[in-house]
Amino acid sequence: MASRNVTSEIAGKVWKIEVQPGDLVEADDTVMILESMKMEIPVLSPVSGRIQAIEVRDGEMVREGQVVAVIDL
Repeated sequence: MASRNVTSEIAGKVWKIEVQPGDLVEADDTVMILESMKMEIPVLSPVSGRIQAIEVRDGEMVREGQVVAVIDL
């Protein structure tokens, strides 16, 4: 089965994870919210599919371009 990585567009801290493995998402659904410079920035799903894995935990620091989730297509 094909899959697609969801990556962070910014460096920041994982503030809230909105989905869990097994959840269905549509393109542009919020996967998680990052906090950077006191702003809340959503990480959006690039495609529709089912969440295969969440690669980060609440409170974890992520870097720009880091894979934060994987979606099965």
